[in-house]
Amino acid sequence: MNGKFMVIDPSKDFAKLKGLSSPTRLDILRLLHENGPTNINVIAERLTLPQSSVSSNVRILEEAGLIETETRKGRKGNQKLCRAVYDEFVIIFNKGTESQGNDAIEVSMPLGLYSNCEVTGPCGICSTEGIIGLLDVPATFLDPERMKASLLWFTSGFVEYQFPNNTRITQSPVDAIEFVMELSSEVPGTNANWPSDITVSVNGRELGVWTSPGDFGDKRGTLTPGWWKLKGSQYGMLKSWTVNHSGTYVDGVRISDVTLNEIGLSDHHSIRLRIEVKPDARHPGGVNIFGRGFGNYDQDIVMRIRPRH
Repeated sequence: MNGKFMVIDPSKDFAKLKGLSSPTRLDILRLLHENGPTNINVIAERLTLPQSSVSSNVRILEEAGLIETETRKGRKGNQKLCRAVYDEFVIIFNKGTESQGNDAIEVSMPLGLYSNCEVTGPCGICSTEGIIGLLDVPATFLDPERMKASLLWFTSGFVEYQFPNNTRITQSPVDAIEFVMELSSEVPGTNANWPSDITVSVNGRELGVWTSPGDFGDKRGTLTPGWWKLKGSQYGMLKSWTVNHSGTYVDGVRISDVTLNEIGLSDHHSIRLRIEVKPDARHPGGVNIFGRGFGNYDQDIVMRIRPRH
């Protein structure tokens, strides 16, 4: 590890707080920090815990983005290696957070209201009521019924959304711009160990890559409708991409040097957000994007522009 730290906002990072709220999970994190990548059997042996208990706590840590796992072949079959992602956690209670939040310009973009797309199959779109168009047919992404979408998925390619650039109206300096969305990898069926490199760009400028650890189907998503089969993707991870004057961050962790000045907010009448899986990515594991009525979070893609105070 390279001294990575995570900033936790207790007003919204509930999954991360849950991950840190158990002495057992803290012991697992401490062991991984000291020993490096370790398989579940060794963790159970070192901590004198049942393997089932370690497995369930590892799953919670993985869902919170606090550890990463990888399945490798061992002498006696496959083994699941666990690795700590961060060295430090910083919990920040921002003074005046509530008033600053009220000043933010927020736009919620319906999942199906993308302005441009180019995808490869397997792919598909569905609403809370059923499948839209034909599965695994990229042309379906142009179906007008896509406006009802609550879940979409594709193997490679992109969808692009055009947000109104309200900064040109307010003429006020901007401190940060944030995009929040629920994402996972995409594999036929589900697989929690299926990494995918998801690239996010704004106004044609790549902000950086976030690697989704997998496609989650161990339990039904909180909002996922009953007609959707359990063997399909159930939920994702709520990820926050923030660009400010010092760089770009995912959930408070710096991922690139791209700053507000480089995405040219004042130069464009709209703000174009592209979510992409490149065919030549190191982990081209597809993407699921969850909207209202699917997954664990009742929201579409949210953009927040935070003015400078």
